[in-house]
Amino acid sequence: MKTFYITTTIPYVNADPHIGFALEIVQADIIARYKKLAGFDVFFNTGTDEHGVKVYRKALERGVSPQVYTDEYAEKFKKILAPLGISENVNFIRTTDPHHVHAAQEFWKRCANAGDIYKKNYKIKYCVGCELEKTEQEIENGHCPVHPNLKLEVLEEENYFFRLSKYTERLLKLFDSGTFVLPDFRLNEIRSLIKEKGLEDFSASRLKEKMPWGVAVPGDEKHVMYVWFDAFVNYISAIGWPDDMKKFEKWWPVVQFAGKDQVRQQAVMWQAMLMSARLPPSKQIVIHGFITSGGEKMSKSLGNVIDPLFLAREYGTDALRFYLARHVHPFEDSDFTMDKLKEAYNANLANGLGNFVARVMKLSEQYINDVQPHIAFFDFQELRREVSSEKLTRYFRALDSFHINSAIEIIWEEISFGDELMQKEKMYERLKKEGDASSEFAKNFLQRLWRIAVMLEPFMPDTSDSIKRTIKINKKPESLFLRK
Repeated sequence: MKTFYITTTIPYVNADPHIGFALEIVQADIIARYKKLAGFDVFFNTGTDEHGVKVYRKALERGVSPQVYTDEYAEKFKKILAPLGISENVNFIRTTDPHHVHAAQEFWKRCANAGDIYKKNYKIKYCVGCELEKTEQEIENGHCPVHPNLKLEVLEEENYFFRLSKYTERLLKLFDSGTFVLPDFRLNEIRSLIKEKGLEDFSASRLKEKMPWGVAVPGDEKHVMYVWFDAFVNYISAIGWPDDMKKFEKWWPVVQFAGKDQVRQQAVMWQAMLMSARLPPSKQIVIHGFITSGGEKMSKSLGNVIDPLFLAREYGTDALRFYLARHVHPFEDSDFTMDKLKEAYNANLANGLGNFVARVMKLSEQYINDVQPHIAFFDFQELRREVSSEKLTRYFRALDSFHINSAIEIIWEEISFGDELMQKEKMYERLKKEGDASSEFAKNFLQRLWRIAVMLEPFMPDTSDSIKRTIKINKKPESLFLRK
């Protein structure tokens, strides 16, 4: 059986889960479900990043230990998985797990043995929000453009550094594959940045006396690992590295989902670290945009942060998944408001899919006594083998290239076509005239509805199951989606 490993980034536990994290994990879950339905053995990874100065300071503010603080927030991130409809067998890794700590220290040793870890004194401008040092070229109006409300801090101390500059040519060669980073314009951005400005070595540790919350640097009790260095290793510690190499070799390399603010970290820093440790690079990095609200970046200070748990309770898990899949672009920034969600819900789910299911099942109830002999109950893999349909070809091609919105759009093309066909055929007039002869007409629509249900499986699994059940018992549902 073919294997497929997919992971999200692992969010910091310095704040509650937000809609941006919901977008990333739902996107990844759709692809994970798709691959599993297509016959792959799938490993799906997410989790929490629990070290670093942001977490340490938050714990101090709360008056609790960093471990107590991270335990509490890790549970919050675990609890959001079910309301978002995330696959039950998803792996949840924490960077405070003993195995991960062991893996991070072994990874450090391998980079040190490669001659890529060294000490030096330095002075930098540092963004606590990004947990990254900022060069002058990255600073806008004295601030980090990603976190303009945070003041840049000046750090001056002796730290260990990772020799990133050593891997410039190897990274550019990796990027020449053309599809390593998606979409193409993100790949072109990072390639141009490297060629124009070069790569600078980055700080890989912090003094323990100033920031004690981190993985200890092997052989130096005065330092802890820089949070990014430690966190990257989760992608391989999650699949057994370095102790279970059989498991690691089964799953690696990985497809990584990440936001547009992490291109440099995921595509440059992490890949160079893998090269240093003599491990193969990631398979692919898929970069999504931000969700804005009313045209503005979401932030607590603006009061426009949206709680995905509230959305799931208010509209339902599958309705939220539908909106994130169809109405949020997989690669560009997208605007989100409650009004837009409500409009899409009523138009596309209550009046669209819900109404179509009700009309087809009313027709079936009236004109088909027993659906079992008349309907082909094919599964997803059988659907994938059907090569004669132009729409299905586009549907699978879109999923294979991570164009999630294009794939789900094709399902709604099918729904619209079905609605139009009912209108064109003057369904109710025809039924009155032809009576039982219209059973063939009903069977055709029932088969079309089954196909829609199968196509919905990666996106809206509960809705897909509901439609399949209602077809099998041949009964019109009371309501699939209630108007809001």
